[in-house]
Amino acid sequence: MKIHIITLGCKVNAYESEIIKEKFLLNNYKLVDTIKEADIVIVNTCSVTNMADNKSKKIIRSIKRENPQAILVACGCMTQNHQDNLDLDIDILIGTSNKSNIVKLVQDYLLNNQKYLSFDNMQEVPFEDMEVKQFTSHTRAFLKIQDGCNNYCSYCIIPYLRGSQRCKSFTGALKEAKELVLSGHKEIVLTGIHTGSYNYDGKTLADLVEEMIKIPNLERIRISSIEILEIDAKLLHLLETGPKVCKHLHIPLQSGSDAILKLMNRRYNKAKFKEIVLKIKKACPDINLTTDLIVGFPGETEENFQESLKFCEEIGFSKIHTFPFSLRSGTKAESLPNHLDNSVKKQRVHQVLELSNKQELNYYQKFINKEVDVLIEKSFADYSIGHTSNYILVTIPLKLKQNEIYKVKITNVSKDGVKAEVSNCLILN
Repeated sequence: MKIHIITLGCKVNAYESEIIKEKFLLNNYKLVDTIKEADIVIVNTCSVTNMADNKSKKIIRSIKRENPQAILVACGCMTQNHQDNLDLDIDILIGTSNKSNIVKLVQDYLLNNQKYLSFDNMQEVPFEDMEVKQFTSHTRAFLKIQDGCNNYCSYCIIPYLRGSQRCKSFTGALKEAKELVLSGHKEIVLTGIHTGSYNYDGKTLADLVEEMIKIPNLERIRISSIEILEIDAKLLHLLETGPKVCKHLHIPLQSGSDAILKLMNRRYNKAKFKEIVLKIKKACPDINLTTDLIVGFPGETEENFQESLKFCEEIGFSKIHTFPFSLRSGTKAESLPNHLDNSVKKQRVHQVLELSNKQELNYYQKFINKEVDVLIEKSFADYSIGHTSNYILVTIPLKLKQNEIYKVKITNVSKDGVKAEVSNCLILN
C-alpha cells in the first residue's frame, strides 16, 4: 500500500514524521509524492498559532475532498489541542503521543475497518523513545533529545499539548547519533521542544555535545534552538574550542521590552540577555545569532515596540523570525487587558522584517572575500547549494558532490543571496 505524509510545524515534528515514514517503509509500504496516489495519508499537525491550527484543519479537509477513499490519519499538536471539538472526517485520530505506533493503528484499521480515537494526558506520559536510522536528507539529520516544556510562558499553548519536560537517555542519544553518522549524515541537529533543558541523570546538553564531538566522521553538531539562560560556561567553551560545534545559535528573545517580558513570563530581562550575548560573542566573534520576536502582545505600547526594535539592532541578530501575537485559549495571556488590533500587529511585523533584512545583509557582507566551509546539500547541473557552519546559505556555480564539505570564498552578497567560488576545488572531507 502507498502512503503520503504531510508535516507541519517544527523540527520535532519533522523528526517524528521521519520515524513514521521509516516504520511504514520497514513494513513494506511505499512512499508517494501526492495525496491522490496514496492509500493512506498522515498529517502531522501544528498548533503554535491560530494560523497553524487553521492550516492544519484546511489540509485535513482538502485530503478528504481530493482522495475520499484514502485512510486519513491525523496526529500532533492541533489534534491534541482540539480533541473535544474536531468536527473533521478522520479515520485514525491521536494527539502528540503514540506517533511511533501509527503503523499498527493503520494495520488494525485495515483489519476491522473501525475508526480509532485516543488521547493521552500529556502531563503523565514518559518520553516516547524513537530512533531514526536514516533521515530523508543525506546531509543533515535531526535528533530529538527532549520533549515537553515547564516554562509556561503566558502566550504559549505548547506545554499543555506536549506535556512536561522529559528527555531521551544519554546513552540512547549517543547511540542514535553514531548510527546516523554511520548511515552517512555529516551534520546532526539536536532538537526538542525545549532543547536547552536537556538533563538526563545529571548529564546536560553541554555534556552530550562534548561526547558527540568524539564521534568519528561527524563533522557538525548544530543546536536547533536554545534559551539564553541555558547557555552555560561549558557550552560556551565548546562553542569556542570545538570545531564541530556550529557557529550559529537561535536564541528566542520574544520581546526587547522588560515590561512585556515580565507579562510574557519570560525568565530574564534585557540586561541579562545582553550580558550572556556578550559572552557568546567573546567566545565566538563570527557567530550567527538569530531570534524569535512576538509583536503586538497585549499591552505592548508603541514605546515598548520601539524598545524591542532598538534592542534587536543593538544585539545584532542576523535574522529575526517575527510573529504577531496569536491568542491561544487556555493561556494566561488570554485574560490580559489591552489586546491590540490586527492592523497594528501587521504594521509592526512589517517593521521588524525590514530591520531583519537589513541586519541579515550586514552580517553576510562581513564574509565577502573570506573563506568558509560549506556542506553541499543539493547539487544541480550548473550550481550547488549548502550551508556554512554559521548557517549562511551559499550558492556555488559548479556541480559539486553532495554531502561533501568544500572550502569556498564568498564573492557576492545581495538580496538575491550569497554567492561563492570554490577555493582550488579543495574537498575537505
